[in-house]
Amino acid sequence: MNKVVEQFDQEIGDQLLVTREPGGNKISEEIRRVILDRDNTEMDYRTEALLYAAARRQHLIETILPALAAGKLVLCDRYVDSSVAYQGSGRQIGMAQVAKMNEFATEQLLPYKTIYFDIPVEVGLKRIEKHRDSSKIDRLDVETTAFHKRVHKGYTAIREANPNRFVTIDATQPFQQVVTDTIKTIHQIAAEYFKES
Repeated sequence: MNKVVEQFDQEIGDQLLVTREPGGNKISEEIRRVILDRDNTEMDYRTEALLYAAARRQHLIETILPALAAGKLVLCDRYVDSSVAYQGSGRQIGMAQVAKMNEFATEQLLPYKTIYFDIPVEVGLKRIEKHRDSSKIDRLDVETTAFHKRVHKGYTAIREANPNRFVTIDATQPFQQVVTDTIKTIHQIAAEYFKES
C-alpha cells in the first residue's frame, strides 16, 4: 500500500485520503487497540463484531464522509466486507447478521469499487510470519488456518454476490507487479482524479 500511496501523493496530493479500518481517527484507533490486542483472548465474537461496527461508524462520520464531501479520492484499507468475512464467516456468527449490523453503522454506504488481493490462505499466513514485525502481529493473525480458510470462503461469497463492485488482483505475483496492477486499476476506476497528471 505504501508504494501505491507514494505514487498517488505525487500525482494528486491533497485530493487523496488514505485511511484504514479499524482506525482512521482517534476514537476508532482506540477501539482498534482493544479489538486486536492479543491479550484480549476472552473477547466474545459478537462483542468483536460490534466493536468493529462502532469503529467503522466513527471512522465514517469523522473521516470518510468529510473527505467525500470535499471531493477527495478515498482509499480505505478494509471496510464492511472485512467484518462480513472475518466475523460473519470466520467467526461463524452469520454473514447476513454481520452485514445487517453494518448497514445500520454505515447507513448502507458502500465503496464505489473494492480491490481484492487474492492469495491462498497458506501463502498469506507465511508472508505475515516472514515479513511482519512480531509486535504488529495481532489477535486475528494468530488464528487457526481453518479460521482463515472460512474468511477466504466468506470473501469469495461476497465477491460472487457483488461482481460489479469487485476488482480482483492476483497477489501471488511478484510484489512490484501487484503494485503496478493496483496503480493501473485505481487510475481506471478514478480516472477523473488523474486527468492532469
